[in-house]
Amino acid sequence: QVQLVESGGGLVQAGGSLRLSCIASGNSFTIRTMGWYRQAPGKQRESVAVITTTGSTNYADSVKGRFTISRDNAKNTVYLQMNSLTPEDTAVYYCNADATYSSGGSFFPRRGFWGQGTQVTVSS
Repeated sequence: QVQLVESGGGLVQAGGSLRLSCIASGNSFTIRTMGWYRQAPGKQRESVAVITTTGSTNYADSVKGRFTISRDNAKNTVYLQMNSLTPEDTAVYYCNADATYSSGGSFFPRRGFWGQGTQVTVSS
């Protein structure tokens, strides 16, 4: 299995910044697309930003221009730089990854690995 460990959440005032990190690990797995999702109380989990292994990115409209997703493929790590935070950004942020499992010379796609989540709270 793939393990994802997030860090960097916390409490920040509106207008402030935070940087989230997520480290992926897993024997016989090659990490593919990675992303950040968030879930606010009483709301469904939503995609925030995703990044492919080649660096292509996609952002939710609500965070465009404020958040930046990046990755270090050598470290299997994805980052989310969050600037100009607002109380509406308050949520638990989850790291997500797809991967390829290799066994006996064969390769199998595996999707939907999740981290445990990290709380981001933005005060007004």
